[in-house]
Amino acid sequence: MFSLSSSNRYYLYNQACDMRKGFHGLSGLVTAQMGKDPISGDVFIFINRRATHIKLLHWEF
Repeated sequence: MFSLSSSNRYYLYNQACDMRKGFHGLSGLVTAQMGKDPISGDVFIFINRRATHIKLLHWEF
């Protein structure tokens, strides 16, 4: 079961994101643009240009 808590670290991608991107595209942004590891257990937040949609990327072990 997917769960979020205060023990997670949250990172907001500070640019508009194409919501058509899937896991591989978003993990590429995390690695290349944010300099983080997408399978670290952290939560990465992506928002579209109009701020009407949100995606979270989180790897659970």
